[in-house]
Amino acid sequence: MIVIDKILSTEEVNAYRNVLADAPWGDGANTAMGMAASVKNNNQADANNDSVRQLANQLLARIGETPKLVSAALPHKIFPPCFNRYNEAQAYGFHVDAAVMRIPNTAEVIRSDISMTTFLSEPEEYEGGELIISTEFGQQSIKLPAGYAVVYPSSSLHKVNAVTNGQRVAAITWMQSMITDVSMRQNLYQLDQSIQNLIKENKTSRTEMDNLHNVYHNLIRKFAQL
Repeated sequence: MIVIDKILSTEEVNAYRNVLADAPWGDGANTAMGMAASVKNNNQADANNDSVRQLANQLLARIGETPKLVSAALPHKIFPPCFNRYNEAQAYGFHVDAAVMRIPNTAEVIRSDISMTTFLSEPEEYEGGELIISTEFGQQSIKLPAGYAVVYPSSSLHKVNAVTNGQRVAAITWMQSMITDVSMRQNLYQLDQSIQNLIKENKTSRTEMDNLHNVYHNLIRKFAQL
């Protein structure tokens, strides 16, 4: 579970919310599959609306431009981002994201390895609405500033607590990683972050940095599934 700081700026968040305020919304349960539909109570922006599709494409591009996110997910395929809204008393009970998803209006499918929630509402704008993720260390409660995102394994049992006051707006998407093994993906992320920190410190010889890059990319070459 990794937090991505400010994947969207304050100005971008405001622009997204202005567009979404005028967008058509529907029952979020209509987009859920299997048992998840029975515990999903929210609204989802119409993905076929031109303005909503444009926002999704902008966020999709931003994912590829965010080094920390690319390092954490090593994405191979990305589901077009969706936008959801929780009003008072709405919630999404414990569920696991579908393992295989079909990209809308295409015949292409992706395996959901990684889920990402990008918060578009400030924490003080609503009460409740925490993203709860079950991990090996217990349940983690996530409620981030607008423009921040969290990525976590799609295999995790998770839920969104009921909003008791205000409104919670967020974007969600799923990624198929080039690296299917969760432990290897975590190790590669830690290795890459260490390499980036060493580059910033500029205290390590070029030879040693080349050796570390060699190890990193050879591990990806060995374990990537494309």
